Amino acid sequence: MNSCTLWIKRLALPVFCVLLSSLPQAQTTAENTPAANVPAPASRPASATNVTAKPHDGSYVIGNDDVLAVSVWKEPDISRSIPVRSDGKISLPLVGELQATGQTPLKLEQDIAAKLKNYIEDPDVTVIVQQINSQKFNILGQVNKPGAYALTNTATVLDAIAIAGGFRDFAKQKSIYVLRQNSDGSQTRIPFNYREVLKGENPAQNIRLQPRDTVIVP
Repeated sequence: MNSCTLWIKRLALPVFCVLLSSLPQAQTTAENTPAANVPAPASRPASATNVTAKPHDGSYVIGNDDVLAVSVWKEPDISRSIPVRSDGKISLPLVGELQATGQTPLKLEQDIAAKLKNYIEDPDVTVIVQQINSQKFNILGQVNKPGAYALTNTATVLDAIAIAGGFRDFAKQKSIYVLRQNSDGSQTRIPFNYREVLKGENPAQNIRLQPRDTVIVP
């Protein structure tokens, strides 16, 4: 072995030792990295586990075309999503036909449970209104798509105009009004000036619509 080769080997050995000694230190550094710097796994959104719909509702009155979610504890063959038929009834296994229109979800729960007691001991029934299709408003006159539309809780006169596709060319935008049905059978006429509302003047005119309201666009 010549002197040049021997010199190279002597030089390479310390370098290798230095590299080898640095490996545990790098591993230790990685292990000691604060957990705050490591992204935590994404947690499941609350909406995926929490039911936001309100069961046992004693105020809402079910109507035709509403969609109901009927749940019977530990009875998947009975639990289902079901629309209220045009005759106001629904049909469930073991229960048969039941009147739904005119009932509250709470009352319907009690009626279903009473029928199921013949087959199930202490049935636990929940009825939730999944879709409200029975409450509607009308919009007539100089709009592109007049007709009856499903009413949401927050729909206003401006929303109704937008849902109906906006105005036709000769619509009298300052003379719009809402006809509201009163409990005694009479009607109240509520004026709505579209131009004023758009300018931010008298925004109280943009009222929330109620079931059976009719928006007239002359």
